[in-house]
Amino acid sequence: MGERCYPDRPVVGVGIVLWRRGRVALVRRGKPPREGQWSLPGGAQKLGETVLEAAAREVREETGLDLVDARIVDVVDMVERDERGRVRYHYTLVEVTGRAVGGPGEAASDAAALAWFTPEEVETLPLWAETKRIVRLAKRKIGETELPSDPAGPS
Repeated sequence: MGERCYPDRPVVGVGIVLWRRGRVALVRRGKPPREGQWSLPGGAQKLGETVLEAAAREVREETGLDLVDARIVDVVDMVERDERGRVRYHYTLVEVTGRAVGGPGEAASDAAALAWFTPEEVETLPLWAETKRIVRLAKRKIGETELPSDPAGPS
């Protein structure tokens, strides 16, 4: 199997709480793990890339937007085991928050869809519990007064 499925060591990745006009971008995952589910944009960090560079690249790849004012929010481990208890996936995710700038944005790369949700709507969605917690934490970290302002195009 691939290096991400039944790995020898954790894969380091990034998840991005991307804000525009007080809303958070979620992408519908186009591949495992959690294929078909809403998730934060993100993916694996590449060799030689800093965490913030990886976050900016993943935002561009999955949404066509640029990430500005990025900061680290938290670090989360996602471990999924198979029916025999073997580790199928193990990601160490560095969660980042920042603002989206650029055009309207659209799903690309391994994202099947892109949509914008208020933090209150995020709480009602069938998401991984850590995603909801990270959005709440990012909202506190970035500060509500910064969220609504985004002169860079439509939401």
